[in-house]
Amino acid sequence: MFGRDKARGTTRDPAGAQGPDGADPRALSRGFGLLALLGAVLALGGLVGLVYAGVATLTSMLLFGWLLLVGGVVALLHAVQSRGTSFFWLGVVVAALNLAAGVVVIRRPDAAAETLTMFAALLFLTGGVFRLVGSVVVRGPQMAVTLLQGAFGVLLGVLVLAEWPSSSQYVIGTFFSLALLFDGLGLLATGIGARRIISLVSDRGSDGGPGRPDDAVLNTERDDRVGGGREAVQPEETVKQTQADQDQSRG
Repeated sequence: MFGRDKARGTTRDPAGAQGPDGADPRALSRGFGLLALLGAVLALGGLVGLVYAGVATLTSMLLFGWLLLVGGVVALLHAVQSRGTSFFWLGVVVAALNLAAGVVVIRRPDAAAETLTMFAALLFLTGGVFRLVGSVVVRGPQMAVTLLQGAFGVLLGVLVLAEWPSSSQYVIGTFFSLALLFDGLGLLATGIGARRIISLVSDRGSDGGPGRPDDAVLNTERDDRVGGGREAVQPEETVKQTQADQDQSRG
């Protein structure tokens, strides 16, 4: 059975494993293990997407279309619930636009990929130009980094536009796969690092070193109880001795 330390509010099992507020290190380790597994799956999906960029582009477009459909249905339900208010017609318009865009993207994922690729290229190009101009005008401490970012944005936008519309077959899939890869690596590193920290803390606590002050706390409480009992008994013995002395003097 588990024992709870009243002074520290921690839980101890017979093996000596403990955690703050009753947290089980083994449960935490399993949770971070699942997080690391999810990161590995995402990273693997990102690598596969980089190899098959065309399939990743088609998959991301279909996913985007279904997300638009679901968002349109949710917006329509919310508009119906708020009928009679000024938000009703705005919600209906937003829902209709989401539903129409979702249907178009699902029916023509290739055309949707071309449109999004053009939009992304123009966004990279304009963002890079603004960064270049802003870094030259402001001349701040991060001027070199801003110039590098601006030049990279302009170069990427020009390269995508130069190969458009054929570039639309792999650009969206490549970006989507890179996002999956980096997110998966981040989750994987977080899960593995957390498991190592929990393992180190559990091992230190099981060794009976400085990480386990519960025994000292329990010994202190036991000494306090024993000391309190002695203090409670000592006055009674003094009274009895005084009465005995008085009887002897009378006799």
